[in-house]
Amino acid sequence: MSDQSNEADKTQRRERSNILIIISDEHRKDAMGCMGHPIVKTPNLDALAARGTLFTNAYTPSPMCVPTRAAIATGDHVHKTRHWDSASPYDGRIRSWMRHLRDRGIQTVSIGKLHFRSTKDDNGFSEEILPMHVVGGVGWPIGLLRETPQPYDAAAELAADVGVGNSAYTDYDREITKAAEAWLHKQTGSDQPWAAFVSLVSPHYPLTCPEEYYTMYYPAQIDLPVGYEDRFRPEHTELRNVAEFFDYEKYFDEQKMREAKAAYYGLTSFMDDCVGRILSALEKSGQADDTVVVYVSDHGDMMGDQGFWTKQVMYEQSAGVPMILAGPGVPKRRKVTTGASLVDLAATAVDVTGVSHDETSRDLPGISLRELALEADNPDRTILSEYHDGGSTTGTFMIRWQRWKYVHYVGHDPQLFDLTNDPNELRDLVALQADDPQTIAALAEGEHRLRKICDPETVNTLCFADQKARIAELGGKEACLTAYCFNHTPTPREQEKMREASAL
Repeated sequence: MSDQSNEADKTQRRERSNILIIISDEHRKDAMGCMGHPIVKTPNLDALAARGTLFTNAYTPSPMCVPTRAAIATGDHVHKTRHWDSASPYDGRIRSWMRHLRDRGIQTVSIGKLHFRSTKDDNGFSEEILPMHVVGGVGWPIGLLRETPQPYDAAAELAADVGVGNSAYTDYDREITKAAEAWLHKQTGSDQPWAAFVSLVSPHYPLTCPEEYYTMYYPAQIDLPVGYEDRFRPEHTELRNVAEFFDYEKYFDEQKMREAKAAYYGLTSFMDDCVGRILSALEKSGQADDTVVVYVSDHGDMMGDQGFWTKQVMYEQSAGVPMILAGPGVPKRRKVTTGASLVDLAATAVDVTGVSHDETSRDLPGISLRELALEADNPDRTILSEYHDGGSTTGTFMIRWQRWKYVHYVGHDPQLFDLTNDPNELRDLVALQADDPQTIAALAEGEHRLRKICDPETVNTLCFADQKARIAELGGKEACLTAYCFNHTPTPREQEKMREASAL
């Protein structure tokens, strides 16, 4: 083959690249060196950002694992998929982007956590390696009881698990990493295009961290949570409902909080090491030049800020996600301030692999991240996140654009934050009764942008009707209350032991 033919072949392959999506769980977007964090050590993610594009305003479709994973698979908003909550997992009925690629000859593989209903469903993958789905194909039914929420005693586990050591999750992440390395090694010399979805669990709790990573951080030097000095308790009526349901905060004194944050940072560095090993395997396979890499997390973690732990709320630490894109056709060392969302992953996968668009994709809200990276920043893009799961008594909708964040709670007062002047979101301009023209205009604009996407009252009514039907399907309120209760989904090995025990 001539040099000219070789060059033409390389050009064609780079127009139709492979895509490697690496997704972590519960990694807040500021906890990376490349985002300016003064403590957290993430050398591999920093290096990925240096050779690619960092999205500084990226968000989850919902600050909860299961509805977000369904939104990622379908490329659509939660209120459109109607996978509202942690007991309504993705089941393959809405065609996923993975299935779209697979049907057009792209090898699609998942390695690790999916949080779908079951491998028995056609989730769209050619192969699922070490998949972790929701417990029993059901998930977390107690979260459905939003009209009559019960105390969630399992919240005590978060503080109880803080410490040094291995957990089922860190063991699982090591297995996922080895499996990803082995799979990438098999692609050496292959011309078959592929899309790989490698899903790690860290830094998701339990906050039990391997010693070599925990000792990278000193609890006495850990930064205090936002609002910690005032022992911040939410004043907003719906946020109080969420805080009272989970009530993680009551289990943390200052020392326990510092230890928890040290463990979280350690787990973040542990996860970063796993990412580095996966990227090294990609390089060694000889396919790095033909592969676009995306790093994201499914949502963030409050880590005590504003009195909250884990997720479920619309503050930046919970609804924001880290997002890095690198590889063929992606600008290097660029920071993009355009709003981005995990629903953009579907459009990105279609763009990168070069397959033809599905007819239905015209109605999807996502834009290819590579397209956003190549264009000038657009602060006016509207981003939506929503929450309809445990602890909430009504639908919550976040709208993000320009400098503003508007949060709509059906039946409660909204919130409005100016993120330029109040990045820690300590000044709710609605609660402060700010009446300057700029605030009044932003409040009206936020609601206008939300209603262009959906009618929140109609969505809220539909959601509660769907959840009422789901409660009945699962055997009623009592069955939901007495179902297996957990603070984090058991790994595949743990779920297998549970099945074996129940068979005895």
